Amino acid sequence: MPSLLDWLKTFWPAPLPVSLRERTLSGIGALLGLLATEIVSRSVLGASIPWFVAPMGASAVLLFAVPASPLAQPWSIVGGNLLSALTGVACARWIDDPALAAALAAGLAIVLMFQLRCLHPPGGAVALTAVIGGPEVEALGFGFALVPVLLNSLLLLLIALLFNAAMRRRYPQRIAEKPAARTHHTADRPPSDRLGVRPDDLQAVLEERGEMIDISRADLEEILLAAERRAWRRRFGDLRCADVMSRDVVTITPDATLEVAWSQLAHHRVEALPVVQAGERLVGIITLHDFLIAQDMPWRTVGEVMTQDVFCASPDRAIVELVPVFSDRGLHQVPIVEADRRVVGILTQSDLVAALFQAGLDQVLAGR
Repeated sequence: MPSLLDWLKTFWPAPLPVSLRERTLSGIGALLGLLATEIVSRSVLGASIPWFVAPMGASAVLLFAVPASPLAQPWSIVGGNLLSALTGVACARWIDDPALAAALAAGLAIVLMFQLRCLHPPGGAVALTAVIGGPEVEALGFGFALVPVLLNSLLLLLIALLFNAAMRRRYPQRIAEKPAARTHHTADRPPSDRLGVRPDDLQAVLEERGEMIDISRADLEEILLAAERRAWRRRFGDLRCADVMSRDVVTITPDATLEVAWSQLAHHRVEALPVVQAGERLVGIITLHDFLIAQDMPWRTVGEVMTQDVFCASPDRAIVELVPVFSDRGLHQVPIVEADRRVVGILTQSDLVAALFQAGLDQVLAGR
């Protein structure tokens, strides 16, 4: 059973793993967003009615400091603030006791925001403002939900969209990841999805918990996969492409005929040939698949049928980073090139499997 000291330690704030850049951007974004919202709202509405509500400060924290949060998405701020304002005005009008009206407004707003999938914490403050905002807010009636609440929310959202896009921050967040494209056009999942944690596993666990978690399923899945890759790099990170690649690479030039290319493939018993120009610089790759497509046109040259968009890797790249490339993208070989695109090797599926097997075997033997 935890001691009193352990319990008290839970009140101590946990460190936030947020970079200085993100902290600075959050502050600058909130400054610009609130300043622009206040100026435009005052210009449009004038000083005769309330043009700016305090809960926008709380909305700014979400939109600029935690834009990845499900509580900070566009529908959350617009729908949550609007719905809360309407709820607050209704409670203020039909409940005489201010204390009961304020409490009921916030409670109902939370329930309704959950129901309409627009939970936004500042909405609770908006609902309270509608009840205890004073004569000016009371005089606006249900119009308070439109101006200033909806106007403020839309303006702040617009600035958040522009600012986060300019700063290369992903906003709004995707709601759900689209199913991965099937490389072989079959119903099978990608190999990396067949073992370990799958998206439907995450969804099932989230549903079992039955409580609000301030992170989207897509982001949670992304973090989990990144952690798995990091663990793999820690286990096999010493293995680089240069350690296991084939160095005596059979290449061909773009002006060679398909007949010559086929002879090279057959003689060396390989499935692909990197296509190079002067200085062994990679310009493409020709594979058995390319030959099948061009089988009725034997007069064509390698340069006419080769694949030009080639995935490459550098010699010092960790081989575990290439596992998803081979398993999920359907590649059978990856050219290894220097920074100037000069081919120095090629890594095949068999090279990768042998290297990972040997690394795992070495760890087992070392643990005996």
